[in-house]
Amino acid sequence: MIYLRLFFEFFQTGLFSVGGGLATIPFLTDMGARTGWFTSGELADMIAISESTPGAMGVNMATYVGFHLGGIPGGVIATLGLICPSILVILIIARFLRRFRQSRGVDAVFYGLRPASTALIAAALLEVCSIALVDLSALFGGAVGSAFHWKAIVLAVVIFLCMREKHLKKLHPIVFIAASAVVGVLFQF
Repeated sequence: MIYLRLFFEFFQTGLFSVGGGLATIPFLTDMGARTGWFTSGELADMIAISESTPGAMGVNMATYVGFHLGGIPGGVIATLGLICPSILVILIIARFLRRFRQSRGVDAVFYGLRPASTALIAAALLEVCSIALVDLSALFGGAVGSAFHWKAIVLAVVIFLCMREKHLKKLHPIVFIAASAVVGVLFQF
């Protein structure tokens, strides 16, 4: 039964998370809350692992959750659930796009999908920031001083600025990920 539920949950996520891996985060947040399969802290760990490993972020997270719940078959089934909608939609679009590419309606649909994708990614950004940088329960509980993870905020700002700097911008993102991991170990985040 868990395999069917994994497929269904990730099929829904794959069907509605327009915009790539980051767009899956709001759906995964909801999934974790509804099913109890993982906590928001575990979701933050999944995001970090998925961003640090090869492959698509959403696929990596589906595989991780599936494996955690059902071993190798669970990982495969959750991953298939996530990617099946994309495969089906791409096949349908490819079939009809040739005929309708000049259609104003098709252009309007793609134009409308862009802000939806942007909003889903922005929601994911806020979710990740609230998990990694700010303890919202402490913030709203009045413990403002302990609500902010200052070391993590400083590290995030430094990495962001380094990635924007002209010469460092040329470095592969794995350099920044590895540097962050080393800093995390050295300063016991």
